Amino acid sequence: MGSHGTDGYWNHNAHYHPLVLAAVPDGCCSALEVGCGDGMLARMLSRVAGSVTAVDRSPEMVRLARRNTPAGGRVDFRPVDVLDESSGAELPHASFDFVCSVAVLHHLGTASGLRRMAELLRPGGSLVVVGLARTVTPLDWLVSAAGVPAHRMLARRHGGSVEPAGMPVAEPAESWAEVRRTSARLLPGRRWRRHLLWRYSIHWRKP
Repeated sequence: MGSHGTDGYWNHNAHYHPLVLAAVPDGCCSALEVGCGDGMLARMLSRVAGSVTAVDRSPEMVRLARRNTPAGGRVDFRPVDVLDESSGAELPHASFDFVCSVAVLHHLGTASGLRRMAELLRPGGSLVVVGLARTVTPLDWLVSAAGVPAHRMLARRHGGSVEPAGMPVAEPAESWAEVRRTSARLLPGRRWRRHLLWRYSIHWRKP
C-alpha cells in the first residue's frame, strides 16, 4: 500500500495519488489528468510536471477545481469529455508526456477509455490508471474482504474517509478479469497490479 495523499483529505482514491505521482517521468513537460474532479491530484501534478492540463466532463467539477486552486496555480482546468469526437481540438493526439486517471475508467468503459488515453500520449510517454472493477468470483470477494481491516486502520489514522460532495458516482460494470484482459490486449507490455483498497493500477509506456 502506498502512503496517503498530502493535499487535503484522505479516501481510497487519494491513497493512491502517490503511486501516480511516482510514475511521472523525469523532465515531464506536459501532463494530462482525465477526470480531475475537484483538482486535488492535478495540483500535486503541477509540482512535478512543467504544465498540467486537467479535464472533466462535468462543468460543475471543473468550476470546483478552479475555485480550489490558488491564483497562479499551474493547472489548465477544462470541461472536456475525452470520448467526444470534438475533444480532438482541445486535446490533440500524441501531445502529452504523461497521462493519468484515478477512479475514472469505469465511467468511460475500459476499451474506449484506454484507447483514447493511449492516443493522447507521445511516443515514449507514460500512462498510469488507477481504477475500480466489479467483484464477481470467490477470489474477488476474498481479496475485497481483506481490504476491510486495512480501510478501518487507515481511516482511523487519517481521521476518516472524505468523499467530496458532487463527485459523479457509478458502479463498475466490468469485472477485474475483464479489465485485466482488455488492458493487456490494448496496451502490450503494460504492468497490472491489484491493490488492497478495492483498486487496480495499470502502468504503460508507449513505444
